[in-house]
Amino acid sequence: MSEPKRLHPISAVISCLKQIKDLIIPFLVFVVFGSKNGIFQLIISAVIIVIVLVIGILTWLRYTYRLEEGELRIEYGVFVRKKRYIPFERIQSLDLSEGILQRPFGLVKVKVETAGSSGEAEAVLTAITKADANLIQQTLSAAKASVRTENVEEPKENIIYKLSTKELLQLASTSGGVGVVLSAVIAFVFQFEEIIPYERIFSSLGNFISSGIMTVSILIFVGFLAAWAIALIGTMVKYAGFTVKKTDDDLVITRGLLEKRQLTLPLYRIQAIRISENLIRQPLGLCTVYLESAGGSAKDTESARVMLLPITKRDAISAILSPYFEDYHLEPAILPVPRRAIRRYMFRGLLFVLPIIAVSVLFFRPWGYLSFVLVLLSLLWSYLNYKDAGWKVENQQLTLRYRTIIKNTVFMKRNRIQSLKTQESYFQNKKELASIEAKVMSGSGGAGGTVVDLAKKDCEAIYEWYSYTN
Repeated sequence: MSEPKRLHPISAVISCLKQIKDLIIPFLVFVVFGSKNGIFQLIISAVIIVIVLVIGILTWLRYTYRLEEGELRIEYGVFVRKKRYIPFERIQSLDLSEGILQRPFGLVKVKVETAGSSGEAEAVLTAITKADANLIQQTLSAAKASVRTENVEEPKENIIYKLSTKELLQLASTSGGVGVVLSAVIAFVFQFEEIIPYERIFSSLGNFISSGIMTVSILIFVGFLAAWAIALIGTMVKYAGFTVKKTDDDLVITRGLLEKRQLTLPLYRIQAIRISENLIRQPLGLCTVYLESAGGSAKDTESARVMLLPITKRDAISAILSPYFEDYHLEPAILPVPRRAIRRYMFRGLLFVLPIIAVSVLFFRPWGYLSFVLVLLSLLWSYLNYKDAGWKVENQQLTLRYRTIIKNTVFMKRNRIQSLKTQESYFQNKKELASIEAKVMSGSGGAGGTVVDLAKKDCEAIYEWYSYTN
């Protein structure tokens, strides 16, 4: 592929649509607050659309790419010609995706990530054929293996995980999708409070409720069922065909029904393994497994925390992953925080809800007295936080377990830990307690975990383990 090639013409359409999407808000402001002369607004809008179309076509015409002398060479620019040469040895991964506009034409979008790209794609080929994408992948593999392209052997693939239909249903049923759908619907409806007569509706609703609690219960159930169905469909579209393969030294993750995505993650970029259990999945023994990767950014969090197993049995993780992550011990005997720390966990929980209770009792009596239920919920939540907290050091691995809303267990290798910090307050010192925080490189701010109110001697042991040099 030494001759310059253009992207598929559909990339011009994609570029135009992106530009139009970015102009939607300014366009609405212009229509609402602009001139009252409708013809003038129509002419200006038409001129802007024509300019966007022309720029999109010129951008496509001026954009070329080729493989030459061990580099991916890209030339672009409408008025100022720019050149970007990316050596193969700097390319860390090629991420492929098939969007709604690419798929009908058998095309893919290729994101090129390099070591110095700070999580942002170094280059994006918005629409090229699958054959060209495969040729780029093979050429890159050949260059890294120091062999000729035509002699490249098919890489050995091992399927680590494939999401079954049953697991897809479990994933949708136990996610927060229902709450998100209901919140989105409520937020959308209340955007039209000036048009919709809510007072009349709520008055009629009150009369309807008094007419029959059974009917209301059925309608609420139907509403939640509809929200669950919407969340289920959304999950199926996003995660259908979720497959994880190990190809040589890379993990290749594919998923998606309408938009098929393929993410390539080099094994050496993996910084930690995270197991997350939400409130619904934990009692069922289900969880989600993520990989913390040395990549991503504030805009591209998906490349920093990569979902490896969307949903699986907690006790099956070691059997699935141990053959491919032999240096990780995924079933450590977690050491809990000391019993003397439970009072501090309870106090922190009450400290959060007491102001809410005080405000409710002062300003919303008599219904405000119901807020005292928060005391019981807080004590239960604090106990769960205390019970789930723990740690373990084993050989070259630090394991931290803690709970926020979701229970997290993070496995970090010592040589991947970027920072480890211990701290103790005056009140912790009186109880011989301390907190520890460990971070690995991931995304724009790092990732890891914090365990509060460990025994002080345990924190010192962890710090000594981390500081030890052979």
